[in-house]
Amino acid sequence: MKRRDVLQAAGVALVASAAAAPAVAQSNVTFLVAHGAWSAGWAWKKMHPLMSAAGHRLITPTYTGLGDREHLASPSNDLETHIQDVLAIIKYEDLRNIVLIGHSYGGMVATGVADRARERITQLIYLDAFVPKNGQSLLDLLPPSGRLQMQERVKAGDGWRVPPNPTPPDTAEADVNWIAERRLPQSFKTFETPLRLSAADIALPRSYIYCKRIAPGDPFRPFAERAKSEAGWRYYEIDASHSAHVTAPEALAALLQQIVAERV
Repeated sequence: MKRRDVLQAAGVALVASAAAAPAVAQSNVTFLVAHGAWSAGWAWKKMHPLMSAAGHRLITPTYTGLGDREHLASPSNDLETHIQDVLAIIKYEDLRNIVLIGHSYGGMVATGVADRARERITQLIYLDAFVPKNGQSLLDLLPPSGRLQMQERVKAGDGWRVPPNPTPPDTAEADVNWIAERRLPQSFKTFETPLRLSAADIALPRSYIYCKRIAPGDPFRPFAERAKSEAGWRYYEIDASHSAHVTAPEALAALLQQIVAERV
């Protein structure tokens, strides 16, 4: 049995083993998050004390136009804007040896960041995320029905922003209220902008975490299947819904530590 198949079969047991053996994990790792759509750095609030207690640094910047940067919202905000947001954090915080996490839409951002700052990044982790190739936009990665639905939601609103998707059904009521007060519509241009890469492939260690409590339409399964079948990937699963950093933070923290510990 191939190693990735063993990991896939282990599923939650992999997370449990990571929690049971924290001494194995690397210490003093810098994790940098490219967050999902409609979200912001605030959404990773539960993860900060967990990663800090394990000796890691977790940095969760917010994209232009969202969260505490809501005042910068504009129809001109696109994917490139958000890539530049994260690149600026790397530059001005002088970050090195980064483990870069891309969650959901953040997979688009993280891929662009890794392409331009690969000398600062040690590995990429896609958390239930889109994994684009050169020239692809997020819309290109959706099925036709998904593209049409997003376009209709823009037209029904102010004409340039997409309202947030529903919160996963297993989210606690207190978290639903917390999220609802903070999530914001996001510029449609961020979803329709093609990603431009300088090279055909980003030669970095890559891992994919697939959230098994799937979202309607399951837009991330194609990327999970790709990670299971292509060389250069490590594949993991977690028993959580799409926003594991909200609904299953302890399990996600343990799995992230397992991933960095296993890299050789």
